[in-house]
Amino acid sequence: METRQIAVWLEHGDPEAARSLLGGLEECFTINRLEVPRSLHRCLATGSVVDNPHSGVRSRTRRVCRWRPGMPARWSAAAFLEGEKSFQKIMGYKDLWALKAILDGSQPATRQAVA
Repeated sequence: METRQIAVWLEHGDPEAARSLLGGLEECFTINRLEVPRSLHRCLATGSVVDNPHSGVRSRTRRVCRWRPGMPARWSAAAFLEGEKSFQKIMGYKDLWALKAILDGSQPATRQAVA
């Protein structure tokens, strides 16, 4: 079933879900349109790569009551560095070079021999 057909079907029971699906339709297929390597699809199809570090910063800075000038950046940087200790490798991390090549505009990406 095509995504637009699913939205039409959802429209009857849950119009908000249908609007949400149609609203994010273009973003759903960006990794396919850009021809991102298959090994990176799983990690790039979610927002966890970005959301997880930010939630770590929130949890480490939530008790700070008095934000003096310059302190937000300092506390945030310290929280990111502390959270970095628990980061895991991105699945498909060996193909991140291809994503960089695609985003830099030198598509199609071809792997270069490492000297």
